[in-house]
Amino acid sequence: MAVRGDIRTFKNAAWLGWQMEANWTDPFLFATYSIVKPIAGTLILVFMYLVITDGKTDTLFFSYMYVGNAFYMYVADVLFGVTWVIHDDREHYMTLKQVYIAPISFYMYIFGRAAIKIAITSIGVLLTLIFGVLVLGVDINFGAIDWPIFVLALILGLACICIMGLALGGISFLTAKHGQGINEGVAGIFFVLAGVIFPITILPGWAQSISRLLPITYWMEAVRRGLEPAVIAGLPGSTGLQDFSNLQLMLALLFSTVAFLFISHSIFKYADKVARRKGKIDWTSAY
Repeated sequence: MAVRGDIRTFKNAAWLGWQMEANWTDPFLFATYSIVKPIAGTLILVFMYLVITDGKTDTLFFSYMYVGNAFYMYVADVLFGVTWVIHDDREHYMTLKQVYIAPISFYMYIFGRAAIKIAITSIGVLLTLIFGVLVLGVDINFGAIDWPIFVLALILGLACICIMGLALGGISFLTAKHGQGINEGVAGIFFVLAGVIFPITILPGWAQSISRLLPITYWMEAVRRGLEPAVIAGLPGSTGLQDFSNLQLMLALLFSTVAFLFISHSIFKYADKVARRKGKIDWTSAY
């Protein structure tokens, strides 16, 4: 019965999330926005790359950078989306206290809301990759994709991002508008240190040590090995994780995800306890 109730909570939360994401306009305009937004965001980085390299997009490094930037959308959007559930329900809709005391799993409610964010972001990532292959010549051979590695890495990585978002969601219990700045700061750390647009070997030694502690670093490497194995094999220089076999890479991603599960759960429970003691569950700060 508990499992059935959790599934129902997850499903209803996802439906609620969809209504909140898409009900601000008509379906055609929302579809147009969903297509233009990710591609326009990616083109900012592409134009910067074109200026620096004098228009050279037929290199392995361009494909490496483009794919990493496309999948970083998950980090930015899903991490932000999970955390924003707390702030949005409390400050904007003022419904958090009703949801909080309802006889449901609050975790399942948060992850249900995040699920629709993952679905919308997935469309953006897919369109960005298709645009890259067809227009910019990004080197992705769909016949050579290592599907087991790619699918497993994608599932583990998305689970890890949601788990990390849970910790930031707990912190949002105790903050007002500052929660958004914390989210952007954490996402920025991942952008620089996790090998999103350049190999971590470019970083100084102390920064590489931090990179190897972040599950996003292993996720980026695993996704690339699955989606563009020829690019990773032919990329000049080292990615910093080239000595890891595929099995070792997936185990590193799994163990770091489990470690962050305990860390995020502890942070969320502590913040939840403090928020209840200080009366911040239904606190509104007018932000």
